[in-house]
Amino acid sequence: MTTKVSFRLAAEFVANASEGILLGDFNNWNPEEGIQLHKNEDGSMAAEISLISGRSYQYRYFLNDGRWVNDFSGTTTWVEVSGNYVENSVVEVPETATKKPAVKKPGTANNPKTTASKKAAVEKVAAVADDLGKIEGIGKKIAILLKKQGIVTFKDLSKSTVKNLKAILEAAGNQYSMHNPTSWPKQAKLAAAAKWDELQTLQGELKGGK
Repeated sequence: MTTKVSFRLAAEFVANASEGILLGDFNNWNPEEGIQLHKNEDGSMAAEISLISGRSYQYRYFLNDGRWVNDFSGTTTWVEVSGNYVENSVVEVPETATKKPAVKKPGTANNPKTTASKKAAVEKVAAVADDLGKIEGIGKKIAILLKKQGIVTFKDLSKSTVKNLKAILEAAGNQYSMHNPTSWPKQAKLAAAAKWDELQTLQGELKGGK
């Protein structure tokens, strides 16, 4: 039995991309079998596909500006491959078809660059994660560093002390210790409360003060 599942990538993640495809376990992460996304008037992209009921699937969106992105509408799974972490979105399809939307929670499938032959070499790390890259001053490498230390959500970061954050950065080496985490907890507190306008204003002030 199959269930129709709707996927939607918000305009803020689409940004300037004009096209995109949906890739995941359901099409073996094969771009040639990618599900074409249609763009809505509000700038978001969406697709609807039928998936086998009672299964979990990892997935991501690949946009024509070269970016892999997640929709962050539910939980995500971190997968470690040769020391590099990839964050995939996860959808769990209900056992039977219902009118309720599919519930998303951690799964255990491969990331886009992992082939079936590499399965045994992949260590899967599941976590309910926020996109820490939305915090001014945090890039992908620092986000991974923080998540290795158990700071995986905006709430986690908002409760972290500046002293602790500096210690984490310093322990990771010179390339990290040069960063200033003073504003990160404050930014994270706004992000955790979904106060995006206030966060944008604060980040504008931070950038202006550089």
